[in-house]
Amino acid sequence: MPPLYLDYNASAPLDPRVFDAMKPWFLEEPGNAGSRTHMYGQRARDAVETARGLVAAVLGAKSEEVIFTSGATESDNLAILGLARHGIETGRRHLISTAIEHKAVLEPLAQLGKLGFEVELAPVTPGGYVDANEIRRRVRPDTLLVSVMHANNETGVLQPVEEVAEILHGTETLFHVDAAQTFGKEVDALRRLRCDLVSISGHKIYGPKGIGALYVRRHAATRAIRPIMFGGGQERGLRPGTLPVALAVGLGAAAEFAGREHSSRLEHASRVKSRFLADLGGSGHHLNGEQSRCQSHVVNVSFDAIDSEAIMLLLQDAIAVSNGSACTSASYTASHVLRAMGLEEDRIAGAVRFSWGAGVAAVPIGPIIAALHCLKLGALRV
Repeated sequence: MPPLYLDYNASAPLDPRVFDAMKPWFLEEPGNAGSRTHMYGQRARDAVETARGLVAAVLGAKSEEVIFTSGATESDNLAILGLARHGIETGRRHLISTAIEHKAVLEPLAQLGKLGFEVELAPVTPGGYVDANEIRRRVRPDTLLVSVMHANNETGVLQPVEEVAEILHGTETLFHVDAAQTFGKEVDALRRLRCDLVSISGHKIYGPKGIGALYVRRHAATRAIRPIMFGGGQERGLRPGTLPVALAVGLGAAAEFAGREHSSRLEHASRVKSRFLADLGGSGHHLNGEQSRCQSHVVNVSFDAIDSEAIMLLLQDAIAVSNGSACTSASYTASHVLRAMGLEEDRIAGAVRFSWGAGVAAVPIGPIIAALHCLKLGALRV
């Protein structure tokens, strides 16, 4: 038997229904959505626009406000780097974000810092969330953008994005939300949210890898954002290149299923979490992140005096888990998220993230307890 996959925050399995929706566009329909001279191109264009509408419906947005990208990383880059020219032209070069953002946000911000922009990263509480007042204190007349993730990918802690939106309402400051971990999950909250830019990803909601989108609010955001790649007029001139029709169809289908099923998925994930936390019992552990703010499908836990690399090695035949962001796992370094929360180094070193979704009935506690027992006996050292 293969190990049970419990790394849904890195990437969720593809829904077979989504694969069925995509399959004709891989095997039977060769058309380019940009081709206007024949029926194949028209069908491809219609399929893309249908998918765009399905994504927009989950956000409560208009179809024309959805720009397809290769994923949330590209969406984050477009949302941030695409504002550089506007910031220079208007003299608004102040940017605000938080210390726990994904590298797809932190690194584009750092690039703007090299161009003379001033970047401020608000600190977070030990519970893993930014206090909205930390954002309020930093907003200035020359603040171009505030970027705050909706939920942290490592801890699952939801951030106060609605409060931040209220703070920015009525100002000229644009608000970007990285919703890679919440699109199709925190559906009601995203539909209520008043912001200008939202990054989403397909493979977090049982869709295909390699497709995502950026919501760009009409008027204010569309006037400010500029393309960061060039070579065609696709996607309202903001994102050139041939659209991957099959992937767009897959994202649309995944969004549609998420919109219909998010409540039942939430209930299922909550049951799994409650049982997992009860089973952990007195195993000598600390939960990382304010649990009242955590999403129901993820637990970040540190085991006492245990190195996360060691426990993952022992668990690898039974459970597939991680100890940080998949985007920075090629060479492991201590989590910048847990460090920003002020956790002690031993606790950071022992942190493991369990994340699940559809198809996972329970987190098996037996292999975890056995691995902990083995490590405490000194049977394995890393």
